[in-house]
Amino acid sequence: MTHFLDIHTTDQPELRKIIDSAHAMKSARAGRPKGAPDDDQPLAGHMVALIFEKPSTRTRVSFDVGVRQMGGQTMVLSGSDMQLGHGETIADTARVLSRYVDLIMIRTFEEATLLEMAEYASVPVINGLTNRTHPCQIMADVMTFEEHRGPIKGKKVVWSGDGNNVFASFAHAAKQFDFDLTFTGPEPLDPEPALDGLYKTERDPDVAVQGADLIVTDTWVSMHDPQSARERRHNQLRGYQVNADLMARAKPDSLFMHCLPAHRDDEATSEVMDGPHSVIFDEAENRLHAQKAIMRWCLGT
Repeated sequence: MTHFLDIHTTDQPELRKIIDSAHAMKSARAGRPKGAPDDDQPLAGHMVALIFEKPSTRTRVSFDVGVRQMGGQTMVLSGSDMQLGHGETIADTARVLSRYVDLIMIRTFEEATLLEMAEYASVPVINGLTNRTHPCQIMADVMTFEEHRGPIKGKKVVWSGDGNNVFASFAHAAKQFDFDLTFTGPEPLDPEPALDGLYKTERDPDVAVQGADLIVTDTWVSMHDPQSARERRHNQLRGYQVNADLMARAKPDSLFMHCLPAHRDDEATSEVMDGPHSVIFDEAENRLHAQKAIMRWCLGT
């Protein structure tokens, strides 16, 4: 079974194949209306279940549109629709869904939910996000960088902020795509110890971004964080805001990325987000193309 569960659990040649496929499919659609079908219709006759325990804009729309462009059909399910892991075990849900659909994408909280789904499903499962990782996002980010600056191998990427699930997938990608990754953020928000050895740490953001080809950040707070946690995180992370002064310390042709949604003028200023270094909306669009390539790879179409 060809699951796409994490970047570090997928072989390097396969990751490259996915990125190259994403570039090719995007080029093939140039100038077409968004609802126009792809020429080859690789998902014709396929049904895809899109499961959302966590709400989403980009993940939901990009997967849904991608399936339709490739000729397939989608079934969108929320955690409350399914009572995932409550009214029925995840293993039984996986077995049942596998009788109805050809592919499962799940955006969930606990990594254990994803892994149990993959263990018991008899169709491919894609990790749309967990509390630990967000591999589809980073595949789109690698695609976006290479679209603008060529191969990411050997480049310097700097993450400024919280060592969260998106950073974790960047750390996995650093090893698989062979680029240098630096984390700059406060010690209480360091990445999980399992990622040690995949990145460097530099507490001073002004030093960290020197020579950077790409600067990346993410929201400081989650929609589920209580107010007390939000205030604490703002105090911890205020010095790691990506602003014009910080971008000026990177390479002159450096890029800026943010996976969105953003709290403008918190983790990054609007001046940077809308400025000449920013590729955030190309990055958002490329979720569509990268995920289409992932689905094709999983199904072997």
